[in-house]
Amino acid sequence: MDTTVAKQLVDKIYEKRKAAALELEKQIRECHQQSDQRRITQIIEQLVDMFSNPSNPLHIRNGGLIGLAGTAIALGVDVAPYMEKFVEPVLACFTDPENRIRYFSAECLYNIAKVSKGEVLVYFNPIFDALSKLAADSELSVKNGAELLDRLLKDIVAETASVYIPQYPETERIRDLFDSQEQSILVTYPDDRSLGENVSVQKKAFSLARFIPLLQDRIYVISPFTRSYLVSWITVLDSVPELELITYLPEFLDGLLKYLSDPTEDVRVATENILADFLREIRDVSMVRQRKEEHDESSDLRRPDEKLPDITMSHSERALFIPESDFGHDHDGEFSLKDEHKSEDYRGTGALVPGQGVRIDYAAIIEILIQQLDNQHDEIQQSTALRWLAEFLTFVPDVMVPFTPRLIPAILPNLAHHVPMIQSAALRTNKLLMNVIQNLPGPVESLPRQNTTEKPVAPASSPAPNPQPSRQITVQPPSRDASSPESMADNQPSSSTDKTTLTQRPRSGTMQTTVTESSSRPQSRMSSNSVSGAPPPPPAPAPTPPSPVQEEADQFNYQATVNELTIQFLSEHEQTRVTALKWLIMLHQKAPKKILAMDDGTFPALLKTLSDSSEEVIKHDLQLLAQISSSSEESYFKVFMMNLLELFSTDRKLLEARGSLIIRQLCLNLNTERIYKTFAEILEKEEDLEFASDIVQKLNMILITSPELAEFRKRLKSLETRQDGQALFTTLYRSWCHNPVAVFSLCLLAQAYEHASNLLSIFADLEITVPLLVQVDKLVQLIESPVFTYLRLQLLEPERYPYLFKCLYGLLMLLPQSTAFVSLRNRLNAVNSAGFLHIAPKAIPNPITSRSKLGRDEIKWQELLNHFRALQSKHEKARRQDLGNASSQDDITITPLSPPVSAKPPMRRRVTGDLPVPPIIPQKPALSPLNPKARQNGLLASTLHGATAPGVMQQRTRRTLGLPVVGPRKG
Repeated sequence: MDTTVAKQLVDKIYEKRKAAALELEKQIRECHQQSDQRRITQIIEQLVDMFSNPSNPLHIRNGGLIGLAGTAIALGVDVAPYMEKFVEPVLACFTDPENRIRYFSAECLYNIAKVSKGEVLVYFNPIFDALSKLAADSELSVKNGAELLDRLLKDIVAETASVYIPQYPETERIRDLFDSQEQSILVTYPDDRSLGENVSVQKKAFSLARFIPLLQDRIYVISPFTRSYLVSWITVLDSVPELELITYLPEFLDGLLKYLSDPTEDVRVATENILADFLREIRDVSMVRQRKEEHDESSDLRRPDEKLPDITMSHSERALFIPESDFGHDHDGEFSLKDEHKSEDYRGTGALVPGQGVRIDYAAIIEILIQQLDNQHDEIQQSTALRWLAEFLTFVPDVMVPFTPRLIPAILPNLAHHVPMIQSAALRTNKLLMNVIQNLPGPVESLPRQNTTEKPVAPASSPAPNPQPSRQITVQPPSRDASSPESMADNQPSSSTDKTTLTQRPRSGTMQTTVTESSSRPQSRMSSNSVSGAPPPPPAPAPTPPSPVQEEADQFNYQATVNELTIQFLSEHEQTRVTALKWLIMLHQKAPKKILAMDDGTFPALLKTLSDSSEEVIKHDLQLLAQISSSSEESYFKVFMMNLLELFSTDRKLLEARGSLIIRQLCLNLNTERIYKTFAEILEKEEDLEFASDIVQKLNMILITSPELAEFRKRLKSLETRQDGQALFTTLYRSWCHNPVAVFSLCLLAQAYEHASNLLSIFADLEITVPLLVQVDKLVQLIESPVFTYLRLQLLEPERYPYLFKCLYGLLMLLPQSTAFVSLRNRLNAVNSAGFLHIAPKAIPNPITSRSKLGRDEIKWQELLNHFRALQSKHEKARRQDLGNASSQDDITITPLSPPVSAKPPMRRRVTGDLPVPPIIPQKPALSPLNPKARQNGLLASTLHGATAPGVMQQRTRRTLGLPVVGPRKG
């Protein structure tokens, strides 16, 4: 440059430097008009040396930057060939420690970008990187200058990024150089297909595929200023439809979601807005894709002779959008959006639908969303991820199906989250996911199980020799039970050809296959290990290929889902455990032969869940167990009953606290007769006699009182008319013999009064223990309940039921004079006072009528009596053996009532400290030990008399039970 200009350009006064820059601008214009490129190059090199040398004084460096800006203004767009020489040095000044150098370098680059327009896009990546650092600059003036440059660059990108081609060989060379340097991290994608011209991505100045790795690296910054800068650029790039930034969303979505928890409100609001835009775009693209698939399907119906695309694993995703004629092209720059849109436009309309042809890696996005659903991420990130997953389930459910085993442990724990926002989002997502899986077709059973004569359902319009599978299989109506064998058979393939096709034809979107784009970008970091979410491609021209619904069902992994649901049983939240059981119930209804078999490892976990503290969990667990048992063979059902009894035997607290609930729920979901008969058959051979007696007592109480067993009780009452009822009675009787009161009440329920009276005569030979008397007391209370209303009415017909009176009077004789004794005596006296007993015939009536029409030939009563006597003998022997093995009891312990072999009352040793026995007042009968008044009276007596000696307490206890009271021995 001229010496005068050079001296003024390095002057310390800013106005002189500015005037020199104007003079330099005129000089450059003259050189440009004379095409003196050599001198222009020398001047630029001189200016670069001035501002890039850190040893130069500040005014010299500033002069060099101002001069370079004037040179760019003089050259205009023709500055592009020289940009290679000064762009990198100018960007280096962005990190200079001097504030004014950073400001003037931003101002210089602003002037360069303003005149070069689209040519500057070749250097977009380094400029973007440098600006991202200036966005967080501590100097306000530098930050303002960077914002001006940033705004200008955004305008250039929005206007020309999708179409601008470098006009100079120098810039083309620089672009190719950048491509070769970044080839290892380049995210390739043919983003030229959205253009209206025949333009190749290799020719454009701006490449989104080249920019994405840089964004991917910068997205994890912490500074809120840089975050705001990045979000603003993502918004700008997304606003250019031709760039299709949504395609690259998995590359930066994870980092973008972290911005939701940024402490700066502006960053959070901007991030929420851009995420909402992305979600809306994904929904729109998905809707367009579905409409296009429906359109293509209808076109195939109209043109059956048209050749279908050749679908391979590498082209499966691309086949959804590119017509067959585009396969096999070299893609050497001749493929344009016009060619593609000609095939993608709806035929006959001539309109281009926005969003057509856009590729979205659903699998990678879902993978990122699932990773947000742990406690390490912020609550807003978790709720946003759940909302996204819920939206995906509404418009791309087929993509979500393979991810179900991953979604279960991510969603279910959040159903009881302490944050309402997360809990509500998890509830909605879980409901939608369950509906999607429930609406899937049932799994196809293996060929050996199918009926070879059954023909597939096909409409009349489908070709007979080679029907299309999508019209071959119909969806089951909602009224049909998916768990029934008939419905399972309807979904089976009809020939071995179907099976061969299922195994030979690759499926896109399965657990083993990831999304593949042959001419697009490779798998992202997040999607390399993820499950593919690509929709199933159109069927290839193969004989009898599987239908889309079959493929969608095959993508669902039943066993992996069941395993994840079983793990949720360990959750501390009740709602999570209940929901896991609801899932298992639904899945077992869909595929009863495929999952949760009796020999499956899940079955012990279900049995253990019966000990859960939540009643709701137990109810759903029993519903599932009943469902499994109903679909299993009889032998497996018996194994289930044996396991349940084993559980009761080892956990007596469970039997006492939840035994009735468990058995009643089983009877509600399964056949009651099947349950009770199986229990009876197992208990008849039970070696633990004490447990057998307890469980029989529990079963008998449920049988008499439970509303769920009303029909079952009716069957037992009609023994005279039903042969199967007699067999049922006999089966129950043989196991009910473990408990005398239970078998006696069973006879009353079945109206076998004569046999019941014969049982009472055997009771006289039994050891009348306190537990036995308590059970008799409960039985008397049950006789007064609505269940035995028929029995009380039969007391009005003594001529028809003479043995009924004998039973009740025998029961009365067994009871001590307690509240139950008074209640039963009053009932019998009411009948006697009415005169009904006087009309009874003296002679014994016909056995047929007296036994409620039960003939001896139908039920072998004597054998039943012998069985009862033998089984009770075992019980007494076991009790004596237990008493012998146990330590000696204290002398003041209540002596069990022995059989009345002698009229002389038993004697006991005198206990030191015994007090005189108070006289017995016979006016009022003793209260039942179960009556609260008995305990109150005892408490009152102890209050009145002070401390009671053990002997007095012993005798009071015997009087309460109605046992003989014996005074202390003298001498």
